[in-house]
Amino acid sequence: MQEKLTAGAERFIRAVTEFIYVEDAPEEADVIFVPGSRKIEHALRAAELYRAGYAPYVLPSGRYTIKRGYFMELPEPLKSEYPGLFDTEWAFLREVLMRHGVPDHAILREDQATYTWENAQRSRDVLQARGIACRTAILACHAFHARRALLYYQAAMPETRFIVCPASMPGYGRDEWYKTPKGRARVLGEMQRLGSQVNEVFDMMLEENAAITR
Repeated sequence: MQEKLTAGAERFIRAVTEFIYVEDAPEEADVIFVPGSRKIEHALRAAELYRAGYAPYVLPSGRYTIKRGYFMELPEPLKSEYPGLFDTEWAFLREVLMRHGVPDHAILREDQATYTWENAQRSRDVLQARGIACRTAILACHAFHARRALLYYQAAMPETRFIVCPASMPGYGRDEWYKTPKGRARVLGEMQRLGSQVNEVFDMMLEENAAITR
C-alpha cells in the first residue's frame, strides 16, 4: 500500500480501527477469559495477567473451529515448541498457560465451543456450574478479535463488566493492519464475520432470552 493515503482512505482506516480494536487497562477481576484459537499470543497475555494477580482463574475455551470439525495440526514453530498431541483448542491453550506460570488448579475447562459465540455461552455455563460469581471479567483475546469477542461475551453475560486486555500480533496491530494484504484480510475479515454471523447469533440470543423468560 502506498505511504501517502487519501483523506478518504485515512477516515476509512480510522473508523475500522476504532471499531475493531478495543483495549482497557487491566483491573482485578473474577476470571480471565481466553477464546479458542491455535495461536498463543492471547494465552501468553492471560498468563501474564494471572501472574500479576489480576484474577484467580483463567478459563480458556474451545474444541475446534466449526469450519474444520477437528483440531488442526499446529504450524511450525509452534509444533516444535508444543510437540504434544492436542485434540481441542482448550487442551492446547491449557498447555501454553501452564508452561507460562498458571497452575493447573487455576485453569477452568471448556472444550466444546466451536466459534466465538459458543466460547462465550459455554464459558458462562462453566462458571455457573462451578458456582463462581463473575461480576468483573478480563477478556484476553487477540487485538483484531476484540470487538467481536466483546460483543458476544457481553451478550452472554450481561451482568458482567468486561475489561478487554488484548494481545497484539506483528502485522496485525491497530497502527499497521492496513499496510499489508495479510493484515487487511485479517481485520476486514472480522468486519465480514460480524456481518455474516450477526443475524444468526442475534436470533440465537433472542431464542435463549425467550427460553429464560418463559
